Amino acid sequence: MKSKRRKLREKVLQILYAYEMNGGGLSEIIEDQLQDITVKEDKEFCTGLINFVLAERKEIEDKIEKRLVNWDVTRIAVLDKLLLKIGIGELMFAVDIPPKVTINETIEIAKEYSTAKSGKFINGILDAILLDLKKEGKIKKVGRGLIENSLPKQAN
Repeated sequence: MKSKRRKLREKVLQILYAYEMNGGGLSEIIEDQLQDITVKEDKEFCTGLINFVLAERKEIEDKIEKRLVNWDVTRIAVLDKLLLKIGIGELMFAVDIPPKVTINETIEIAKEYSTAKSGKFINGILDAILLDLKKEGKIKKVGRGLIENSLPKQAN
């Protein structure tokens, strides 16, 4: 069974996809897609992430383009591009979600909604961008989001 957060991330993907295809009507799309979500915090997670991804669109797209080696951004499938934007947005926006959880969830959604190779592609790009964000000091995690930093390093 899918976790509640997975379903919320899928809603965010559906909303951003519909918005991308329609080129407008964002508030109507959000209202329509989130009408069955009754928990206030869940709705706030979705709308907050959507608004962050759209508000920071230019910076997020620049980060993706910087990490595309010998690959034109226009060649990326729409769903993969949206998943990358959601993953980067969540890394920067959701202070309580550990980065590895964000990346793993994004990969799992890619496997379900996109192509067989999407998971690997998204994993590589998000891992590289996570390193960039850490270097830039743009990863701010609290609570559960700090879990990754408190785990002991395992020997290879």
